[in-house]
Amino acid sequence: MDIKQYMQTVGRQARAASRRLASATTAEKNAALLQLAAAIRRDKAALLAANAEDLTAARANGLEPAMVDRLTLTDKGVDNMAEGVEQVAKLPDPIGEISDVKFRPSGIQVGKMRVPLGVIGIIYEARPNVTADAAALCLKSGNAAILRGGSEAIHCNRAIARLIQEALQYAGLPAEAVQVIDTTDRAAVGELITLREFVDVIVPRGGKGLIARLLAEARVPMIQHLDGNCHVYIDDEADPAKALKIVENAKTQRYGTCNTAESLLVARSVAAAQLPAIAAMLTGKGVEIRGCDETRALVPNAVPATEEDWATEYLAPIISVKVVAGIDEAIEHINRYSSKHTEAIVTDHHPKAMRFLREVDSASVMINASTRFADGFEYGLGAEIGISTDKIHARGPVGLEGLTSEKWIVLGDGHVRS
Repeated sequence: MDIKQYMQTVGRQARAASRRLASATTAEKNAALLQLAAAIRRDKAALLAANAEDLTAARANGLEPAMVDRLTLTDKGVDNMAEGVEQVAKLPDPIGEISDVKFRPSGIQVGKMRVPLGVIGIIYEARPNVTADAAALCLKSGNAAILRGGSEAIHCNRAIARLIQEALQYAGLPAEAVQVIDTTDRAAVGELITLREFVDVIVPRGGKGLIARLLAEARVPMIQHLDGNCHVYIDDEADPAKALKIVENAKTQRYGTCNTAESLLVARSVAAAQLPAIAAMLTGKGVEIRGCDETRALVPNAVPATEEDWATEYLAPIISVKVVAGIDEAIEHINRYSSKHTEAIVTDHHPKAMRFLREVDSASVMINASTRFADGFEYGLGAEIGISTDKIHARGPVGLEGLTSEKWIVLGDGHVRS
């Protein structure tokens, strides 16, 4: 296969399809989405079989446990995939929405209309559900999509791609509206991220290696985040039961996700009372604790934390723990070491909770809730195209609105400028 020629063809087809999608009706888009959800449920056994083939190859190739976890598709996972597509179908269609219309002194009316970005390239590793999620969100927001999944998920991605093509044809939309790159050759990524003529934005979903490569080589604008070093801060007015429950869920529900807590901060005045019980829970679940000197004095089995630990996304049963003087030091520590993804405070003190919301500079900031809620599905977006830690153009979980832009519109009746 001539990769350059292949990717040029894919890009050209996507650009042409994007023009049709931009004018597609809500009914057409929803028909395709509901057909896709039905097809996913209908072909559940085939999807699980394809995923099993991918998992066998992944384990044989020594893929790390966090990646195997992301790659694994369960019976419930297939149902969630279909439900996510259905939720996107139920969401209001943002395209064509007119807002902020105001009369100007000249007599014209000026406002904004929401429009698709055009062609979106998504590059991702492992998770096969991203194929369905990304297709659904791009379709509903009127964008053509070029999906390049990881080689480790090639069989499952191909199976999902066939269902997407079926759904598009069912709704009378161009098959090229969603194209799944059918090669594992990494050169395809290099071509995709330089297709400025055909691709409007790239959304990478993967590890640091992938993001670093794209930051160095991409010529197409990106919506991205590098990693997820998420924090939970236990304030000196935190309820101990809430704190234990939140830390347990934030750290141990899943280890391989970007919204998993990797760092725990505890106010000094409650550390002796709360930290031993939290540490016992974490140790009981097999989590290694890397702590500061004060943490190690309270938790004898903790190992010394290094400067690097405060900034590390482990994606593993490891957590860094630091005792801090209070909320001032907690906010300072988070803003210094965080990857700007998600942070949570556990407190019953409302003014300090509000300070945390205002002063912590991250895409999602939470009060008395697990960091694991930082997710498009949980936020009511139906699904997400990814998490952005950028401040421009989108931030946090990126759903339909994040895949659109606005253009100015002017309404007149023969008006001319004097």
